[in-house]
Amino acid sequence: FPCPIHLCSPSFHSVPPLFSLSSPIPLCYLYLFTLFPSFPLLFFLSHTSLFLLFLLSLLFSSIPCFLSSRSITTISYHISLPAVPPLTTWSAVPIWAQCCLLLYILLFCSQYWLLPLLYSVWLYIDWDTPSRGGRRSEWVRGWTVWKYFANYFPIRLVRTAPLDPRHNYIFGFHPHGVLVVGAFGNFCTEGTGFSCLFPGLTPHLLMLSAWFRVPFFREYIMSGCLVSSDKKSASHLLSTKSAGQALVIAVGGPPEALDAKPGQLTLQIMKRTGFIKLALTHGAHLVPVLSFGENNLYYQVDNPPGSLLRTTQEKLQKMMGLALPLFHGRGVFQYSFGLLPHRRPVYTVGK
Repeated sequence: FPCPIHLCSPSFHSVPPLFSLSSPIPLCYLYLFTLFPSFPLLFFLSHTSLFLLFLLSLLFSSIPCFLSSRSITTISYHISLPAVPPLTTWSAVPIWAQCCLLLYILLFCSQYWLLPLLYSVWLYIDWDTPSRGGRRSEWVRGWTVWKYFANYFPIRLVRTAPLDPRHNYIFGFHPHGVLVVGAFGNFCTEGTGFSCLFPGLTPHLLMLSAWFRVPFFREYIMSGCLVSSDKKSASHLLSTKSAGQALVIAVGGPPEALDAKPGQLTLQIMKRTGFIKLALTHGAHLVPVLSFGENNLYYQVDNPPGSLLRTTQEKLQKMMGLALPLFHGRGVFQYSFGLLPHRRPVYTVGK
């Protein structure tokens, strides 16, 4: 493992709080979009109902204990005024993905139906772009909002050794966590100053190809240097692009997300050697990256191996390629329950 480096980021987590690049939209929404692409009405109703439930959850500072990852003792409901946290620009991020999906569907139902129709044609023509290096935008990566995003946790990127831009690199990122917030904050934005710390390197975060099917939102995530995680995409970046490419791969993938719980670190590595073969094939340097605290950003319903919930999640993951962790964090206006990640430091160390 040549070129030792240390990437320190005190907090983050796979996927941007739920709705940032690392965390586009709730997985259950994407399941509907993937399984029922020809039934927009069904998708619209399901999406709207789940989004309303999300809004209702913000009104409560307490929830039924069976939604907690702690052991069940009593089941009780009570309503109290929410404790209001200090808001940051990040508080608006969770709505972006929903707005993209709703806008696409609502435009089809309006007098402006021609716009989404034309976009659908563009989507067909541009379908393979995520596997051909994407369409990054340095302007989007440099938005001031990413500074607020990095300070939310906060996220910091600390260099302990330079990386030669004449070589290509594969960053093996661990753990996956519920959502890839840290990898997103460090490598998909300039919120932590990646370009200043590693001049000459062009980072690319690999993401499941299913996310690039979401209308409008795919343009947003590609602008932040996200690309498809299939082999064709990785090989394209390492073989046809100029030197200095840095591929960031969450090695554990969706299965590892099912073990993402505070205070625990369970990695899936032994059966995931594809990135090593890729590095050997293209002569890329491997950089192992471990994020301490990545799993502390969300609580997850207990799903020990062998349980009915875990078995169901694993079967869904094998069928669809996506994991479905039942998680919760904090809300926009209260700390007790919601979809935003907790503000807890994450230290990302690579060597």
